[in-house]
Order: sequence, then structure tokens, then C-alpha cells
Amino acid sequence: MMALNPYLVVLFGVLGVSSASIMIRLVEAPPIIISLYRLGITFVLLTPSTLLKYRDELKALTKKDLMTAALSGIFLALHFYTWISSLWYTTVSSSTVLVNTHSIFVLVGSYILFRERVSNRALFGTFLALAGGIFISISDFRLNSEAFLGDILALAGAFFIAGYFLIGRGLRQRMSLTPYTFVVYGSCTLVLLMIALGTSTPLSPGPPMNIALYLALAIVPTLLGHSIFNWALKYVQATVVSIAMLGEPVGATILAILVLRELPTLVQAVGGAVIIAGLYIFITATEKKEVK
Repeated sequence: MMALNPYLVVLFGVLGVSSASIMIRLVEAPPIIISLYRLGITFVLLTPSTLLKYRDELKALTKKDLMTAALSGIFLALHFYTWISSLWYTTVSSSTVLVNTHSIFVLVGSYILFRERVSNRALFGTFLALAGGIFISISDFRLNSEAFLGDILALAGAFFIAGYFLIGRGLRQRMSLTPYTFVVYGSCTLVLLMIALGTSTPLSPGPPMNIALYLALAIVPTLLGHSIFNWALKYVQATVVSIAMLGEPVGATILAILVLRELPTLVQAVGGAVIIAGLYIFITATEKKEVK
């Protein structure tokens, strides 16, 4: 059997996560319902294998572990709700670029919570990415208020996913990936259901095409996309995977042009390029520091 090329596999992973925003745009349902079905189906798909292989590890979880996982799930739920909502107001390009600034929020949170020091190069990358984000937001605000609202929601999505990473960091060190994901996704699904009920949003999945898209969202970008990145870490450096993930906004923008006929403005393209450049500098600086 021919061995898989890890770099080619990573490329497929990028294409997988890039497809999420396009499929979300094609679904005819409110953002909270899309979030609920995407995470709910993912949780259901994970359940059989997790209970069969990791039952003992799940039983060993303490009350504190479960509370931490629940809190992590709350942040993940808010991430999906805000980011998916952003796609209703701003372009795929702006939304995916801005939500990928989560590493900056992780940087700030790590400094505040754990007093982790950051190199000057990483700080430069951070400020460059922030400048690109401000550039896009000001342009969208002048374009129309809805686009600006979408930018704010995408940034909120970045903030909440950063919180998810920070809260779950300690727990992840004590748990295997699959049971950790299972517990957090279960909590996330419950929170999304509560939001839907609290806002009196009908729980109907919508037309038949929606169900196919929900299933595709659960399998392609959520399970396969992120699982591919975790698999690749065994064969390539973490820097390669981190930088490859910056391809998501690029891939999503290209798919938006081909599928949705949505062209980013010149300002959005330039601002997005500045953000990606800043994140590249930040990631490489951070990874080099960890290696040392």
C-alpha cells in the first residue's frame, strides 16, 4: 500500500475547512440552527466509537474536569454562533480572515492568565494582523453597517474560539483527543440547543438539502478537516500545520468566487493579505520560541 504524502493530506485538510463557510451560506436556516445541527450531528457521529474505546477514560473524569469541559463547550458554542452569524452580513473573505485572528486573542489571554512572554517578532506580527483587521473593518463600516456588524461578529468568533483553546488547554493535557472532543461537543450542542429554545427559534432543519449540508458540515470541515491536521502533526512540524491553516481564508475566498460568485473588494483583499502576513510572522516566531 502506497504511503500517504503528509503534505498532500494537509492540503486536503485546508480544502476541507475552507469549504465550511461556503456550505453555511448555502443552508437556508438561521445561524443558531446551522450551529446546532453541525455540532449535534458531529457529536452523534463521535458517540459510538468514543463510548466503545474510551469508556474507562470518560468514567475517570472528575467533577472539575466535567465543569471545565462544559465551560469550554460554552465558548465553542458562542464561537460557532457568532462566526456563522457573521457570514450573513459580511463577505466570506472578511469573515474567514478575521475569525482566524484567534491566535492573537490566545496570545493576550496567555499573557494575562499565565504570564507567558512573547518575542518582539511575535508582537510585530500581532500588530500587523491587527492593522489589517482595522483596515478591513473601517472599509466595511464605510461600505455599509451590515458588513461592519459581520466583521465584529467574526472577531467575536475569534475571541470565543481563543477562550475555548485557553480553557481546555489544561484538560487536553490529561485527556486523549477523541474523548475530550466528545465531552466538549456534547456540552456545546446542549448550549446551542438552549440558545435556540431561549430565542424561540424553530428547531426544524428546513428543506431536505439542508440536512445533506448539515451532514457535510459535520463530516468534511469538522471531523475530517481538523482530524487531518491532528494526524499530520505526527509526520510534519507543527509550524507547517499552523501555517497551512492560514490557507483557509484563501481557499474560502476562492470557493466563494467559484460557487457564490462573491468577489472581495480590493480593500478586503489587501487587508486580508496583511492579516495573513501578520499571522504568518506571529506563528513562525511563536513556534521558534517553543523549539528553543
